[in-house]
Amino acid sequence: MGKVTGFLEIDREEPRYEPASDRVRHYGEFTIPMSEGRIVDQAARCMDCGVPYCHGDTGCPVNNQIPDWNDLVYSGDWEEAARNLHSTNNFPEFTGRICPAPCEEACTLNLEDVPVAIKTVEQAIADKAIRSGWLKPQIAEVKTGKTIAIIGSGPAGLSAAQQLARAGHDVHVFEREPKAGGLLRYGIPDFKMEKEHIDFRVKQMEAEGVTFHYNENIGVTRTIEDLRANHDAVLLTGGSEFPRHPGCEGTHFAGVHYAMPYLIQQNRRVGGEDISDQQPLVAAGKHVVVIGGGDTASDCVGTAFRQGAIAVTQMDIRPQPPEKEDKLSTWPNWAVKMRTSSSQAEGAIRQFSAGTLEIKGNDNGHVTHVACAKVDRARKPIPGTEFDIKADLVLMAIGFAHPVHEGMLDELGAKLDQRGNLFADTFSYKTSVEGVYAAGDMRRGQSLVVWAIREGRQAARSIDMDLMGTTNLPR
Repeated sequence: MGKVTGFLEIDREEPRYEPASDRVRHYGEFTIPMSEGRIVDQAARCMDCGVPYCHGDTGCPVNNQIPDWNDLVYSGDWEEAARNLHSTNNFPEFTGRICPAPCEEACTLNLEDVPVAIKTVEQAIADKAIRSGWLKPQIAEVKTGKTIAIIGSGPAGLSAAQQLARAGHDVHVFEREPKAGGLLRYGIPDFKMEKEHIDFRVKQMEAEGVTFHYNENIGVTRTIEDLRANHDAVLLTGGSEFPRHPGCEGTHFAGVHYAMPYLIQQNRRVGGEDISDQQPLVAAGKHVVVIGGGDTASDCVGTAFRQGAIAVTQMDIRPQPPEKEDKLSTWPNWAVKMRTSSSQAEGAIRQFSAGTLEIKGNDNGHVTHVACAKVDRARKPIPGTEFDIKADLVLMAIGFAHPVHEGMLDELGAKLDQRGNLFADTFSYKTSVEGVYAAGDMRRGQSLVVWAIREGRQAARSIDMDLMGTTNLPR
């Protein structure tokens, strides 16, 4: 479990970032990697804590065996550490970059605010495994003759596809966009995760027998019934994409957009895709207001600064959280406390307990400002606290309600839960339609990449069991 006295002798250390003044000039990743020796030191801090909450459901939805690979890194056996890491997580180079690290919140050392730098070690192992050529395609020795269609190539779809292909099935992934990755590619900015990491995994999976079909919008380009008729099983992993509305007037004004079209267009631009047929959505020379306090809102903030925004204000209806949580009432669960993302640290003006009353515009139909007010604990406007924020561009980023129903899901007619997600349990992952399964955000609602990977892996196991009567895939 690392060095027995490591947590007493070695301070917690995290990778540094390029200065904000430098990183806002480009769209690439800006984390400065730590040396291998310093990574080993961080792994050495993992203590023999008896009950390692870090790798239970509380800390790690994919159940990474964190103490084990920390010890292997400390012992210098990086290749075995990579094997151990990949035994539970198909894409640790993704999670090592974009997971918020609930494992570190659950670390015993977090009781003293100095958790093991788990996320840093995870990314270092994954990157070293790729650089060293340890991650060879795992081609099934025996083919089953079963064909499976997976709709959506986000983390849930990719992890399920890889597991099923390695079990010997003929896997076909149908993706609406020109490239694989879902919101990993088109929603998450390159400065958080460059897309070469997705490209590496796609090539690996193609070598393992997965076939990708791009520009396939199921329900439009072909019917879901066509896939059901030509495959032994169908897995839906299309994500949760129906955006929540801010509930105010004025969203019709020019210059007011949902966050995802804005982020997707910029990611297409960075990726060299043709966007000549789209209205340019850029923040250069503008006052930008981002409505929402989550990760998507933060991604909008960082993108706006890189595009050359004059000022970026982020509206968060929640009250400003405390600087430090009450450990005894929250640990090992995720704590509500003041957190500042790298994008917010680049100069965002953050407004807490701030409700959006109305978005206003001029006679030409373009947004001019956002009318706001402070809100109470019930999120009701407090009289006399009204204020305006100048806005040339407003980005609505308050999350996603459920998957898009129009098209494929309406055609399928499967049962939905009370929130509008596809109904399926977490053991079989079966929908109410025979032979059709669901996993990831399309089933559980908007969530983390680690939950998507977990659900994709578990759905793959369920499908393999149903088709073959037995399975060697892990749960």
